[in-house]
Amino acid sequence: MSRPIRIGVQLQPQHAPTYGLIRDAVRRCEDIGVDIVFNWDHFYPLYGDPEGAHFECWTMLGAIAEQTERVELGALVTGGGYRNPDLLADMARTVDHISNGRLILGIGAGWFQKDYDQYGYEFGTAGSRLALLKDSMARLTDRLAKLNPQPVRDIPILIGGGGEKKTLRLVAQYGDIWHSFSDIDVLQRKIGILGEHCAEVGTDPSAIEKSVAWPGLDQVEGYADAGVTLFTVSSGGPDYDMSRIQEAVAWRDGFNQR
Repeated sequence: MSRPIRIGVQLQPQHAPTYGLIRDAVRRCEDIGVDIVFNWDHFYPLYGDPEGAHFECWTMLGAIAEQTERVELGALVTGGGYRNPDLLADMARTVDHISNGRLILGIGAGWFQKDYDQYGYEFGTAGSRLALLKDSMARLTDRLAKLNPQPVRDIPILIGGGGEKKTLRLVAQYGDIWHSFSDIDVLQRKIGILGEHCAEVGTDPSAIEKSVAWPGLDQVEGYADAGVTLFTVSSGGPDYDMSRIQEAVAWRDGFNQR
């Protein structure tokens, strides 16, 4: 399956003391020409002052959906243990309608213990969080099929993570996009493992888009050669610098014209 290169931007909802700074960053991203605007699903900053300004993920996605016209949008990624999966399905369907079919439902097992401790969720172990994600995926997809009205489109599901036995199995079973955090050598090996899981569940591995963080101009061609077609640049508050985003969009345009 041949895909064009796409560029996402993850606007980290941290260190922005007013929401207007994020709203302006979203506008600038759409003007620059990115394909997807992501945020993340945490309750506290990951970098800088750990008690700094921070906004909630899904409330923000509704606002981004209303503000924009062209870009797709979603969380990179939703914490799998933070919300009842049936409720999450309903939230996703609603944001999909607000955006007229532009939502990507990004989800992962979760990892940032402070979020869990401060908001009263059980942190558990990596294994228990993955087991919860497996259960959540079944419930989420079942609820999406029952909702009235139905989503505007079959909402693409992005799964983030790299566990070879459990996470990649969920990607093969449920995922439309797989976001990897691996370097190029490990990524290539895991693409092969994903293919094995796809064969077991009857999924065409070429139907799953491969996604990574923007590695820079010096490395991006290698990732593209490995089959990655979605690259996401991160930008944090309060300034939301756009220089690397512009660099990535310019590279995308040149690559897609070859």
